[in-house]
Amino acid sequence: MDALELSDHDITPERGFLCGYDADAVRLPADLAPAVEAAASLPRTLPTGRVRAHLEQLPELDLTGFCAEAADPAVRSAMVRYAFMAQAYVWGEAAPPARLPATLAKPIWALARRLGEKPLLSYSAYVLDNWGRLDSAGPIALDNLFMVQNFLAGQDEAWFVLVHVAIEARAGAMLAEAPALIAAADQHDADSAERGLLAVAAVWDDVSAIFDRMPERCDPYIYFHRVRPYIHGWKDNPALGAGLVYEGVAETGGEPQAFRGQTGAQSSIVPALDALLGVRHAQDPLRSYLDELHAYRPPAHRRFIDRLRAESRLRAFVAAAGRPALREAYNECVLRVARFRARHLEYAASYIHRQARDSAGNATDVGTGGTPFMAYLKKHRDETAAQLLPG
Repeated sequence: MDALELSDHDITPERGFLCGYDADAVRLPADLAPAVEAAASLPRTLPTGRVRAHLEQLPELDLTGFCAEAADPAVRSAMVRYAFMAQAYVWGEAAPPARLPATLAKPIWALARRLGEKPLLSYSAYVLDNWGRLDSAGPIALDNLFMVQNFLAGQDEAWFVLVHVAIEARAGAMLAEAPALIAAADQHDADSAERGLLAVAAVWDDVSAIFDRMPERCDPYIYFHRVRPYIHGWKDNPALGAGLVYEGVAETGGEPQAFRGQTGAQSSIVPALDALLGVRHAQDPLRSYLDELHAYRPPAHRRFIDRLRAESRLRAFVAAAGRPALREAYNECVLRVARFRARHLEYAASYIHRQARDSAGNATDVGTGGTPFMAYLKKHRDETAAQLLPG
């Protein structure tokens, strides 16, 4: 098998899993202008309570030729627009509809098929392909970022997304260590493996520092009531029953379709590090859910994680090396993954669980992906910490 290369998997050390192009500079063809305008208008139309009436006025575009001929940046940019509009149509009024109209359903289905993704808002359209820099020559950092596409365009919505963008960018330096770490383990090169693991641990500290900034400009109450409602999916969601009918999409046979909602668990960072470090999770409902989410990632990122799972012998090498400093460097990486998950659990409690309890008299344990997130996150955190290598 060829050597592992980040560039083969749409990854760079500077951007990690973020899009490799400047999303704000992508210009779509003129016939997509109504869709671009309708998506840009969501911060105006959503507050009316009549967003469906506005979106139903869109022309029904046949994107077959566009999907066959356009370059990836254009297709991904169109997907961002249609994904936001589809979510707004479903969740922008008091009760969700049973059907997504053909004006939205047919284009988003075609775009998703071209990209190898799901026909709704996923993490890639919400975060990875949905950011720009105020200074295009400046860093991908929180003081230089903006969202390209919004729902309501508030500070809390933008900060929630852009913290994830900044994390993804910084994590690129960790991903860049993966090929050398795999090679070091295969070649029994303890010195190189230790250096690489220490570098990964240092980057994790930076990632966690960015994550710690979430409360600065994203208030838990605002997040729960003004950000979160639009990113739910239609699988395991009682409000939509069996799912959503995609009108005009022949291959569905008119049957409802069920897809999981956008969630940070669709980010490829932690699964990639789990795979590199050899951290495994028990075969149970949590593992099944995580395996299911793997299909919601861009195909190139899925292949990267799959290769790490298949090729990394790092854990076994460190365990057999009998070198305390190497084992400590490995365990520091595992601990940082566990701490990141613990912080995620804290945010889930304050931004979702507590807000639901205070708002409705009882707390929710169901996340935007349609799963009991509190139980899952606790178990995931504890499983990671339990896999430290003994001294």
